[in-house]
Amino acid sequence: MIEVLRNPSYARLFGAQVIALLGTGLLTVALGLLAFDIAGGDAGAVLGIAMTIKMVAYVAVSPITAALTARLPRKTVLVAADLVRAGIAVSLPFVSETWQIYVLIFVLQSASATFTPAFQAVIPSVLPDEREYTRALSLSRLAYDLESLVSPLLAAALLTVVSFHALFAGTVVGFLASAALVIGTRFPRVETPPAAPFLDRLTRGIRVFWGNRELRGLLALNLVVATTTAMVIVNTVVLVQGRLERPQADTALLLGAYGGGSMLVALGMPALLERLPDRRVMLVGGAALPVLLLSAAVAIETLSGAAQWIALLLLWAAIGAATSTVLTPSSRLLRRNSTGGNRPAVFAAQFSLSHACFLATYPLAGILGTAIGLPGVALLLVAIGSIGAGLAAIAWLGSTRPRVPRTARPRRSS
Repeated sequence: MIEVLRNPSYARLFGAQVIALLGTGLLTVALGLLAFDIAGGDAGAVLGIAMTIKMVAYVAVSPITAALTARLPRKTVLVAADLVRAGIAVSLPFVSETWQIYVLIFVLQSASATFTPAFQAVIPSVLPDEREYTRALSLSRLAYDLESLVSPLLAAALLTVVSFHALFAGTVVGFLASAALVIGTRFPRVETPPAAPFLDRLTRGIRVFWGNRELRGLLALNLVVATTTAMVIVNTVVLVQGRLERPQADTALLLGAYGGGSMLVALGMPALLERLPDRRVMLVGGAALPVLLLSAAVAIETLSGAAQWIALLLLWAAIGAATSTVLTPSSRLLRRNSTGGNRPAVFAAQFSLSHACFLATYPLAGILGTAIGLPGVALLLVAIGSIGAGLAAIAWLGSTRPRVPRTARPRRSS
């Protein structure tokens, strides 16, 4: 898998991604401590609003910035987004009011909503060979999963010797280092899309999704992933410490099982996709997710003691694995159903639409989980996920995978 890092352009971009992810992870920890420093016992409400603002920015801003920057060089867009994120991270330690947190978080996440899809849209041009691109997708998935484990540990280690304000400095260094690596990367020359009205550019990616059967199936699978991810992210701590009354360390252990399952599948995905079509792999993962979540609801309600805990560890790992089965190959679909001219818009549409699913399922998992209990909300999410899996199957089964000619290696420019 790491052979793909022999490509110097991709190696620098992957390094930029990893460093920026670590900076973002440190920022997440520091933001929680800052919220408690300012709001005290209301810190949970502050962070909840901040996370909602993050999702709104991801859904609303990504298509807008993709439209505004459609004719700009990708390197310029990525570097500008990193510099904006670094500037916001510099400002956060000086915040004294909660409304200031909300404003800065919106700007920060708007920059991330610009950077991430633009970054993802560049990689297919840097790695035109599909096998190399698949390996890059697996590396990217591993980077996201490892960040969720490494960043909290790194933050905890730093907090033993410095105050939480110093974590913001680490975030700034991460974003500046990411910008430096992007500047030093030779980008492939991509044809600039023709001038078009703003509304046309704004809706370009969503229109590609709506008019493409394969991408409509991907959108349905986004909904399936959002249902199980919401249950894991929102309710793991409630399950472990509230319902099961287990120690805090077991929350990290259960989340670690989820991440471990995801990483295991990401490692094996390149070899798997050489043997099986990506849509078949994704459909199996999408169909498995509601079944696994239903099994979790049964385990929560009917089992107890060690048997229940072991079952939940195995189920969380399996949910992580099935999630990675859907997410890791998804960019292959975006790549083959887009062109150099509309690819940033298509990736931005996927970023926006997938997070719109999270914007719906996260509050659902939290609010209804409190109102009707964890088994009840799990069953509701199972029903929604089953609908998504069924829609994906309808979209894909019986349709043939489009034949895509092998892309010629693009010329490179600075």
